[in-house]
Amino acid sequence: MQNTENKMNKAINSLEADFASIRAGRANPAILDKISVEYYGASTPLAQVGTISVPEARSIIIQPWDATILKDIEKAILASDIGITPNNDGRVIRLNFPPLTEERRKELSKGVSKRGEEAKVAVRNIRRDSIEVYKKQKKNNEITEDDLKDIEEKIQKLTDKFVKKIDEITAEKEKEIMEV
Repeated sequence: MQNTENKMNKAINSLEADFASIRAGRANPAILDKISVEYYGASTPLAQVGTISVPEARSIIIQPWDATILKDIEKAILASDIGITPNNDGRVIRLNFPPLTEERRKELSKGVSKRGEEAKVAVRNIRRDSIEVYKKQKKNNEITEDDLKDIEEKIQKLTDKFVKKIDEITAEKEKEIMEV
């Protein structure tokens, strides 16, 4: 039972991390988490080559510890799919986030809904796999029919709890995106 709950929690955490990387009109350093920079021959996460700060609601400043990699950081940001053009002033890189258009907000909202549904499917698959384990135990006479029914009920309640949580997280992100 604990294993099932842990797996469902991982599905929720994955969804939250996914949502953090979605640009909602506000500057959020989490959108840079997946960007890596070529640094001394190794692919290094952007957060490990400099300081990332949010001085205003619509801008991020990246200040590398080694000024020689400014061009590499700029290339990595341009190559990524975040849709922001970096401004390099020779010391820092500024990312200015323009306000989202209504069309783009609706598009992002649909993507959020789709990811929420995928998370629900993941939780339901975890439920199915867990119940299968207990059905095998029942078949091998390790547990009784009543035990199996109780376990199925508990797993279903756990699934319902996580599906509700996914709905709440998705609704919150959609609200954030649609905010002007």
